[in-house]
Amino acid sequence: MARVVVAGGAGFIGSYVCESLVNRGDHVVAIDNLVTGRPDNLAGLLDHERFALVEHDVCEPLERAGVLGPRVDLVMDLASPASPDDFDRMPLEILAVGSAGTGHLLDAARADGARFFLASTSEVYGDPLVHPQHESYWGHVDPIGPRSCYDEAKRFAEALTMATARVHGIDVRIARIFNTYGPRMHAYDGRVVTNFVVQALTGRPLTLFGDGSQTRSFCYVEDEVAGLLALADLPGRLSGPVNVGNPHEVTMRELAELVVELTGSSSPIITVPIPPAREGDPVRRRPDITRARELLGWEPVTGLREGLQRTIDALRLEVAAPAG
Repeated sequence: MARVVVAGGAGFIGSYVCESLVNRGDHVVAIDNLVTGRPDNLAGLLDHERFALVEHDVCEPLERAGVLGPRVDLVMDLASPASPDDFDRMPLEILAVGSAGTGHLLDAARADGARFFLASTSEVYGDPLVHPQHESYWGHVDPIGPRSCYDEAKRFAEALTMATARVHGIDVRIARIFNTYGPRMHAYDGRVVTNFVVQALTGRPLTLFGDGSQTRSFCYVEDEVAGLLALADLPGRLSGPVNVGNPHEVTMRELAELVVELTGSSSPIITVPIPPAREGDPVRRRPDITRARELLGWEPVTGLREGLQRTIDALRLEVAAPAG
């Protein structure tokens, strides 16, 4: 039994992390400013005696009495907007949470001698020139393009985490998360899975940017969270990041075709020019998860077809819900 702070705990992945921690017996404090997180994601936990949701922006200092409560054992930083639409809407907020927000959470971990866990991203690899991407690859990142707010925020957060570990000796873990999907994704968050599913469910054309040959590797959320917690729990000290994702790579056209099949939609699949906000999107993305397999004994077990069907079933209810 441990006491865990989860920043971004009302978010898509964060809510599953909170649920898994509580279910195994831990006490959890979820911190979220609810800009992109939703209390509904935590509906099954809100009345639980070992869970608390605190509405707070981690870019502001964390006060012990008002936010953290008693001493904590683990601080998990999953706080950041993460969809392409967010990059366009709130780039300054994303940069702030990757710098000031991560700094405040590191301070909290240091004060209690707690382990610190950073949810980083495959975006630190940018538009990679190495395929698949291994943790030793330093990346190919545009520092000033439309995606740079997220890419550089996470790269800085990793640098700050490692510098703090070296200077102050705290125990840190860094997970590089690849594309994750599943129930609780917001239907209109601008990510490719939700875009395709909502378009298919509402009878609109599925829009491929460019020719649809770009690739991604999608990990079902329950598999992803199992990997994240295996990394957070790993005994001893650990140096450097670990890729946590699914190495099964698909083109965007293949994904669109599968969504049309699973939804039973008659929507056509069309190509459109790449909009300015999506310029610089990576052409290929696939994790090398050798390190996760060897260190954690972890690899994903949910196939894309099975995971997409569960996601479609959940999004179908959200798309059909009355406005408001």
